[in-house]
Parts: sequence; C-alpha cells; structure tokens
Amino acid sequence: MLSALTVVFPVFALIFVGWLVRRGGILGAQATTEMNRFVVYLALPALLFDIVAHADWADIWKPGFIATFGLSCFVVFGLTLLVRWRGSHHLADAAIDGLNAGYANTGFMGIPLVLLVLGQEAMPSAMIVTIFTACILFAVAIIAIEIGLQAEGSPLQIVWKVVRSLSRNPLIIAPVLGSVIPLSGLTIPAPGETFLKLLAGTAAPCALVTLGLFLAEKRDSAADPKTTTLLVILKLIVQPLIAWVLAVHVFHLPPLLVHSAVLFAALPTGTGPFMLAELYRRDAAITSTTILVSTIFSVLTITAYLAVAL
Repeated sequence: MLSALTVVFPVFALIFVGWLVRRGGILGAQATTEMNRFVVYLALPALLFDIVAHADWADIWKPGFIATFGLSCFVVFGLTLLVRWRGSHHLADAAIDGLNAGYANTGFMGIPLVLLVLGQEAMPSAMIVTIFTACILFAVAIIAIEIGLQAEGSPLQIVWKVVRSLSRNPLIIAPVLGSVIPLSGLTIPAPGETFLKLLAGTAAPCALVTLGLFLAEKRDSAADPKTTTLLVILKLIVQPLIAWVLAVHVFHLPPLLVHSAVLFAALPTGTGPFMLAELYRRDAAITSTTILVSTIFSVLTITAYLAVAL
C-alpha cells in the first residue's frame, strides 16, 4: 500500500498545491477560469495532437478496450439517469447526475496518473478514453438535457446544437487535426515538434493544479448528502468494478489494457458535469460536491487498486 501511495503522491500533491494557493489567496477568483482555459484550449489539445500525430493506429484501435470502458460509462450513466428521472427529477438534472456518476476526470487527472503509473505505452488508451468521454458520453448527456428542456424542439434542432457544440470542442478538434499527419504521410518540422513538446509538457501539471483551484472554490448551496454518497459510490466503486469484470472475464484484455480501463473508470468525477450545470443554469450543488468528495476519496480507492493489482 505504501509503495502504491508513493506512486500516486505527485498527482494528488499537485492537486493539493492548487487547492492551497487558492485558499491561501495567492491566486485569485479568476485563476480557476483562466487556468482552465489554458489547459482546455492549449495544453491538452497540444498533448492530444502530439499523441495522434505520432501514433501507430494499430495501437489505437482496441475494440475490446473501447467496449470495456464505454460500457462501464454507459451502464452507470444510464442507470443513474433512469433512477433519478423516475424519482420525479427533471430529465436535465437526471442527465447531469448521470454524468456525475459516469464522467471520469480523464483530461485533468487521468492522463497524468496513467503516464506516471503505466508509462507512455498507455497513452493510446488515454487518448481513446479522453475522446470517448469528451465526445460520445458528453454528447449523449447534452441530447438528454436538450430533450428535457425543449419538449417542443424538433429532433433536427437538437442534433444541430449537439454537433455545433462538439465541433467547437478543442479536445475533439486537436486529435482530428493530428490524424492528418500520419494519414497524409507528412512530418512535423523540428521547430513545430519542439513547440508541441513544450506546450504539451505543461498539460499534466497545469491540469492537476487547476483541479485543485476548482476544488478550493467555496460553494453557495449545500447538496443532499444521500445523493452525493450514491453518486460517489457509483463512480469510485461500481464503474471500475464493471470495467474490471468486462476487461478480465468478457474481453480478456492484456494486463496493460486491464489496468488502463480500471484506472480510468476509477477516476473521480470530472468537471464536465459542472460546466453543463452552469451552462444550462441547473442547480450545481450536487455536482460540485460530488466532484470534491469523489476526488478526495479517489486517493484511497485508486491507491488500494494499485496496491492489489500492480
């Protein structure tokens, strides 16, 4: 257990540094927003572009891994959405809660963690998971929210809004543009390579510090503790358990992909649900509390998995 904790310590230490400098007043209220913009619009896209531009497509196309992680997300997301919706909650709020239970923090925490624990060999799976989470799962949630909020809207209008939203997402645009390099047979000039490496190298530390800044923000309203507890259990225990069963007993993945799938599924709730709650002006108390609590307890759950599995 101690050796596993040593492995993940730098990840959570950077999150704590972000929390500390925000609570200590070293960085102001706008720091979270501006750091988040830097990570989302520059650092992470540069990392994803660099990965795809130099990727071996045989390493990326892993149907068993994609199915394992995808099903673990959708089972938890769908179950949570149905339970919350049938419990007299608005469909939009139920969809956001579904994300709270199934939306892993792949960009801000997953990539740094997997790089540290499993090394560069796990980066293709990291890219797959990031794109799946930011694109497919996010799109499904947006569709559910739009259906709930626009009972009289046409299906074509809803689809157009989703497509337009995704087409502006830099975490989707970057890997698409990066795929042009290997498909066209082009190479990136040396100055461009240096630029990419420098910018991409800032993604992991800045993302983790930004997460700490976000967690340090004070909330205006309190969340229902029972709902928060349920969502955290679904995220930190149920989803990685589903991923492990699928990876080991259904798709029979090799150890590296098993660990990648379980670690990504075991990540705490990402900031995506909070952004949607703010965008659609829904109550964000449950979402922000779930992100905070799941991040804190993921220190124990991820460390425990690493101690047993590695």
